[in-house]
Amino acid sequence: MDRGFEPIGADELPVETTALARALIGYVLVRDDESGLVAGRIVETEAYPPGDPAAHHFRGRTERNASLFLPAHRAYVYHIYGTSYCFNLSSEADGVGGGVLVRALEPVTGIERMRMNRGVDAFGDLCRGPGRLCRALEIDRRQDGALLFGDACVWLAAPARRSVRIGTSRRIGLSRGVSRLLRYYERGSAFLSGPRSLSPA
Repeated sequence: MDRGFEPIGADELPVETTALARALIGYVLVRDDESGLVAGRIVETEAYPPGDPAAHHFRGRTERNASLFLPAHRAYVYHIYGTSYCFNLSSEADGVGGGVLVRALEPVTGIERMRMNRGVDAFGDLCRGPGRLCRALEIDRRQDGALLFGDACVWLAAPARRSVRIGTSRRIGLSRGVSRLLRYYERGSAFLSGPRSLSPA
């Protein structure tokens, strides 16, 4: 069918955590199943590079975090607080732990389905935050480990807008590595998850 989005190839994205976190801003995250498409522009990410004490991969590979050690651009989906999922991409060479958390999306397609999934009407709140965007797009552990280039039920599409002003700040809600400027966001976006002090226009 005509998906309405242009899938990208692996060679369009960098293999290195901070470069990938920055590059992802503006790309479209698509959830594709028998019910149709839901999709949103990535407007906020956080980088968790090798050796980062705040990262899930810091103490080595486990059954839970194994996808972070796969070659770059695989999905890593984990459960948090017993209620929500968070969507990440592996970001380094095979065997090296690294990941990029997708923190917020600007809803693009499937808005009514997102509203039903979230149980809210406010457009600006549908995908504002990692748990919210996973609920809106129906992303869970079943997508963990998927390669994100067109054949999986979750994939990446070309940017809707090529020119994006990117800001950086400290990451949100951490107790380790709190001073590192590893959060990337689209300046001026109305869909960011962070507090106003971390997202100037």
